[in-house]
Amino acid sequence: MLRYLTSGESHGRGLLAILDGLPAGLKIDRDFIDSELKARQGGYGRGGRMKIESDRAEIWSGVRDDLTIGSPLGVVIRNRDFTIDELPPLTAPRPGHADLAGGRKYGHRDLRNVLERASARETAARVALGAVAQLLLKEFSIELESWITSLGGIPVRELPAEKRRENLSASRLGCPDPEAEAKMIELIDRTREAGDTLGGVFQVEITGVPPGLGSYSQGDTRLDSRLAGALMSIPAIKGVEIGTGFAAASEPGSRVHDVIACSEDGICRPTNRAGGIEGGVSNGETIVIRAAMKPIPTLSRPLPTVDLQTGLPADAARERSDVCALPAAAVVGRGAAALELARAFLEKFGGDSLAEIRRNYSGYLEAGKA
Repeated sequence: MLRYLTSGESHGRGLLAILDGLPAGLKIDRDFIDSELKARQGGYGRGGRMKIESDRAEIWSGVRDDLTIGSPLGVVIRNRDFTIDELPPLTAPRPGHADLAGGRKYGHRDLRNVLERASARETAARVALGAVAQLLLKEFSIELESWITSLGGIPVRELPAEKRRENLSASRLGCPDPEAEAKMIELIDRTREAGDTLGGVFQVEITGVPPGLGSYSQGDTRLDSRLAGALMSIPAIKGVEIGTGFAAASEPGSRVHDVIACSEDGICRPTNRAGGIEGGVSNGETIVIRAAMKPIPTLSRPLPTVDLQTGLPADAARERSDVCALPAAAVVGRGAAALELARAFLEKFGGDSLAEIRRNYSGYLEAGKA
């Protein structure tokens, strides 16, 4: 079974991550892993921390000659901003953050003990492991892509896949619509001047997924619930939908469900409103997931709170932060989705080596043609 753990604090020595269950024989592209880490750090609206860090993944174990050997993959991402022991205590919890709830749960009076782990800095480790999961999925022609679909209420036009990819390569925000992106950048600038923050929605698309991943037999084995949970685990994500999602609730069934038809290539669906998953099982269509990110709770013009040390009203603590981290969330989202999809893929076709998985996968596809 594919499983992972991450460890580390935002301003500690760095982040540690272990990915267990990878088959032997997978080629590890270190440049691809670092490119995903770099993409997570990019995007207009990021804060000063991104000017300090230059994330690179150091692979400590589980790989020889750039091939996995079947043992756990160990990854380290060092923090340049290793200042945790020099930072002052935090006693004024930020509304919308884990500060107060986490302090009550673990009995901390200094809420820095909460924010250092609750910080989205942890997602760098998941991006690194998610990149490895993407490398595994690519071996079977499964590809993940993600982009912004709205920011601060500004929507993005739907574009053909090729045009979208072309525009994304030149985007400053991970937005495929240049006209919408210009409006977004202007809005981010105004929001920064106002001392506020912005959220939005990003989309993850997964192509090449075979039918049969996940299961309808138990709630926790349904692929849609697993993918939704993976994206909801990203800090600041407050909603996830698959396919038409919430919009389906206001339409009659005749406009929601995908007709099943026959073609020269076999059974097909002219539409994909289900987002590639029916009954908790992948159906062979592109998997489409959208996630809504709330504005970051650290504001340069902070909201009112209570200082736990004095019991008096105060302004919320101010930490170095972003105006908008939606572009980063889109990168984290595809990494989180890749980890969960790779887990489901290995459950279905798993083996101890990449060669064994190829045999299992080929046999499954051949049986489906019979």
